[in-house]
Amino acid sequence: MRILVAPQEFKGSLSADEAAAAIAAGIRAARPAWTIDLLPLSDGGPGLLDALRRAVRADTCAAVVHDPLGRRVLGRYLRLRESGEAVIEAAQANGLFHLKPGERDALRADSFGVGELIADAAAGQPARMLIGVGGSATTDGGAGALRALGARFFDMAGAELPPGGAALARLERIDWRPPPWLGAFPIVVATDVRSPLCGPDGAARVFAPQKGASPAEVDLLEEALERFAAVVRRATGVDLRGLPGAGAAGGLAGGLHAFLDAAIESGFDVVARVTRFAERLAAADLVITGEGSYDVQSLAGKVTGRVAEAARAAGKPVVIFAGRADLPGARTLADLEPDPARAMAHAAPLLRQLAARWAAEQPA
Repeated sequence: MRILVAPQEFKGSLSADEAAAAIAAGIRAARPAWTIDLLPLSDGGPGLLDALRRAVRADTCAAVVHDPLGRRVLGRYLRLRESGEAVIEAAQANGLFHLKPGERDALRADSFGVGELIADAAAGQPARMLIGVGGSATTDGGAGALRALGARFFDMAGAELPPGGAALARLERIDWRPPPWLGAFPIVVATDVRSPLCGPDGAARVFAPQKGASPAEVDLLEEALERFAAVVRRATGVDLRGLPGAGAAGGLAGGLHAFLDAAIESGFDVVARVTRFAERLAAADLVITGEGSYDVQSLAGKVTGRVAEAARAAGKPVVIFAGRADLPGARTLADLEPDPARAMAHAAPLLRQLAARWAAEQPA
């Protein structure tokens, strides 16, 4: 029996790498003769680098960049040896995980550090640049990242705007001086959401509350992104307001699309290509995937749903492990530990136990 173990992160408790290792340990305890192919996956958010580093040969690079509140942090990115591609996890700079709950400031949080990572990676002249944009603390339309790459943002009086999404409500003019490397290699933004920049399903309405925005602040950020979209359209001819995926990472995807000509693609599709997911799926007899919460969002382009869909299309049995589940068909940590806090605190041993119990039930 050859098993492909391909989970995403169990948010708040286990990285995709840790989840895959726990599942594998449980299976080996019950079925030591089975062959296990570990393939932790990501849809472009936190954990992207860890998932790819296990799957392909890559060199880790680092640069000192700014976090969402302007503090210096060490941001990592990868250079893939075989393809020459650079892979950036934007959350290394603008990720919500950099902030304590009391520090979340959706109005002021800025993506400048993402632009610094892009500039550092671009200096190495990659064959292609992949930018995963999930897990952000920012709602600034990517203005901060663009500022780091040569853009300046002015109000009606000609004053330069301060960092953060709220300031974009006063935006009148964008002065864009493209970096010299622009156009030398293709750029792809990898995201797991199809949200437009503006509107009821956009960056501010759907995601800003998770980043600390009050209802009044959500209204302000929506107004700011509407203004940003209008000025961007005037400057570039690109209409971001209804563009699918432009609202990812607080509009970072849209900003990079408009000014860097970055293609917006499914994060799962990007990672699947780099890790040769299709080939490894074809070689497997059975597939195991999973995540922290298996719910309706899992079926809307996220890793667990996409892996299960691909496995079934290939005629492969699929097993789903999850922390909790609103959908049928998953084995959950809640089956072993009904207390959610304890389940998250002891996720690794519980996941090992869950996998071992499943494996022991299977024919030898």
